[in-house]
Amino acid sequence: MASHIILPPDDADENHHQEDGELEEEQEELGRDDAPQEQPPKAALPFSATCVRISRDSYPNLRALRNASSVSLADAAYVKISEGDYGYVLDDVPHLTDYVPDIPTYPNPLQDHPAYSTVKQYFVNEDDTVPQKVVVQKNSRRGVHFRRAGPRQRVYFGPDEVKACIVTCGGLCPGLNTVIRELVCGLSHMYNVNNIYGIQNGYKGFYSSNYLPLTPKSVNDIHKRGGTVLGTSRGGHDTKKIVDNIQDRGINQVYIIGGDGTQKGAYEIFKEIRKRGLKVSVAGVPKTIDNDIAIIDKSFGFDTAVEEAQRAIDSAHVEACSAENGIGLVKLMGRYSGFIAMYATLASRDVDCCLIPESPFYMDGEGGLLQYIEGRLKENKHMVIVVAEGAGQDLIAKSIATSDQQDASGNKLLLDIGLWLTHKIKDYFKSKKMEMTIKYIDPTYMIRAIPSNASDNVYCTLLAHSAIHGAMAGYSFTVGMVNGRHTFIPFYRVTSTRNKVKVTDRMWARLLSSTNQPSFLSQKDIDEASEADRLANRPPLPTGASHRVASSFEQSASSTSNGEI
Repeated sequence: MASHIILPPDDADENHHQEDGELEEEQEELGRDDAPQEQPPKAALPFSATCVRISRDSYPNLRALRNASSVSLADAAYVKISEGDYGYVLDDVPHLTDYVPDIPTYPNPLQDHPAYSTVKQYFVNEDDTVPQKVVVQKNSRRGVHFRRAGPRQRVYFGPDEVKACIVTCGGLCPGLNTVIRELVCGLSHMYNVNNIYGIQNGYKGFYSSNYLPLTPKSVNDIHKRGGTVLGTSRGGHDTKKIVDNIQDRGINQVYIIGGDGTQKGAYEIFKEIRKRGLKVSVAGVPKTIDNDIAIIDKSFGFDTAVEEAQRAIDSAHVEACSAENGIGLVKLMGRYSGFIAMYATLASRDVDCCLIPESPFYMDGEGGLLQYIEGRLKENKHMVIVVAEGAGQDLIAKSIATSDQQDASGNKLLLDIGLWLTHKIKDYFKSKKMEMTIKYIDPTYMIRAIPSNASDNVYCTLLAHSAIHGAMAGYSFTVGMVNGRHTFIPFYRVTSTRNKVKVTDRMWARLLSSTNQPSFLSQKDIDEASEADRLANRPPLPTGASHRVASSFEQSASSTSNGEI
């Protein structure tokens, strides 16, 4: 059965037909021998918009689609874009019915569940969508929307046929055990599912170890512990072996908890599942303590990390205040994005300087970091510095010979910016013959190994339940909260770019105002940061397909990120 992409045509393209020779050329590029299919007539879809469903074989301008998009033609088959009135665009997620015909449905068991008997309108309307951009003007387009998460009245799996598996990948993060617990308990208590298994030690566990049976009793108190009871690892992703194992064991729901690299792996697993025509739903729960997953408001574990970072900052402040010209230096997590450092600094109010990967800084000369530290010590007699682990890597590379080594996930191994800064500061004050004391604190593994706090526990529960509802309803997706509402997000949207602190936004300006530190940015740096933000937020969609769709995506990309106001 031909795979489909939902795309509205341009006004100028509605009556346009490609020449036969060009169409044959495009078919050869796609490796297809079958004759072109006629474009089906317009059909009403289950939301207030008139859309056109176009098969990949009959799309009238495949070359333009390929050239205008960073999504390959192979990936374009999984993109479902629908357009409605007033600039409304739905960036939809794949469904089992896209490639498996004649699937039976069942009444949702929740309709007979005593806990939900008094809830009015518990089931989500199929027309419900959530806007990516919440701040609009009077004449704004409605912009990009995502399908709202939640239980549906009809499900595509009977309780007895469900065989679900759960895997955790990548580094540790507060809340992993809570998500595992709520996936198991939610499947069991809400949907009467009995066959639930844990995949041990990350992706490689699919094909290198036995599955671990999970029950509500076996996971009852794991949320009180840090880490993950299933174990985790980086790398080990072999799509064919993983899907072979899923198919051989009869698994039909896969729950994957991990960061952007893990979600990329989930996307590859889904594509192989679809290629084989398997009735399997893949649900991703995004996990990153750095809070750098795109689109979503925040990732679970972030609140806990910021709260725990306060303990390290408080300790650094005590050390700094207790010594003559004392400096407390705290290194926090943030390989590419400095959200933990920024929010911990704003929450603390004791920090004099915050350094993050998104904001370049320099050490020497007029207005440099060393001069600022000297001035602050002369003024206050003590100082606290917070630095994200990914900050200043270019400065270290200039002074120390480095090699581009990577971990198993493909991340570049970072040098210790905290240790390097400590030595640079010591050398500077030694040359000035000025007494000072510096204490370096690195709480990285303490922060990520603790249990999640109350706020994150609630968030993990809601994410797990939303993932269950979506998988039972036949969708494959990454779940996340967008503008305070839980949504089903296409895999490619959360893996195509990384969320970063915008140093041209007001939240960073608030931090500079709080710490009274210089920005260290030239006008050139600011211009480059603005352009980088613009390019990073441009979604990798077939923009050549519709100017209206492209305009809506561009407008949504310009919205503020991560709840900044």
